[in-house]
Amino acid sequence: MANKTETKQVLVILGSPRRMGNSSTLAARISRGAKSAGAEVETLFLQDLKISPCRGCDTYQKHDSKGCAIKDDMQEIYPKLIKADAWVIASPVYWFTMSAQTKIFMDRCYALLAYAKNPFAGKRIAIAMSYGDVDPVKSGCVNALRTFQDAYSYTRSKIVGMVYGSAMKAGEIENNEALMREAEKLGKLLVSH
Repeated sequence: MANKTETKQVLVILGSPRRMGNSSTLAARISRGAKSAGAEVETLFLQDLKISPCRGCDTYQKHDSKGCAIKDDMQEIYPKLIKADAWVIASPVYWFTMSAQTKIFMDRCYALLAYAKNPFAGKRIAIAMSYGDVDPVKSGCVNALRTFQDAYSYTRSKIVGMVYGSAMKAGEIENNEALMREAEKLGKLLVSH
C-alpha cells in the first residue's frame, strides 16, 4: 500500500528577469499555499541560469541518445522537473505573450522525453502571469495562457489553475488582495489530490 502522507514536491519556475517582479510575487503566494498544505517547494530563477534556445536537432530522439544535445543549465533542471509532482510556471507578459526566458524553458522541455517515459503525465501545473494593461486580452496575456493550455493538454498534464492580474511596478500586484488569496488557494489545491 502506498504511503498517503508522502510529501509533495513542487518546482517553481520564475520566467521574469526581475526576481521580485509581479509574476514572481504571484508565484511566491502560490508557494506559500503549497507549503501550508505540507509540500516541499524549490524555486528556479531562469534569469540566473544559462539556458540556450532549442536547436530543433532532435538528438534526444535517436536510439542511443543521452538526452538533449545542448549542455547547459537545463541539464540540471530536467531531473527536477521529473521528480516534482507539481510545477508552478510564472511569467510576465512581454510583447503580447510569455517572457523570452519562459519560452526558451518551454521549448527546451521538448527533450524531457529523453529522460523519462511519459515525464509530463500526471504533472499538476499552476500558471501565474502579470501584465501591464488592465485587459488580459489587449495585453496579450490570453496568448500565453492559451499556449500553456495547448502545450499541457498535448502532454496530458493537468493545469490545476491560473492566476493573472494587471500591475506595472515591481511588487505592485501584491496590493490586489483578492488575487493574492486566489494564488494562495491555488497553491493548496495544487498539492491536494
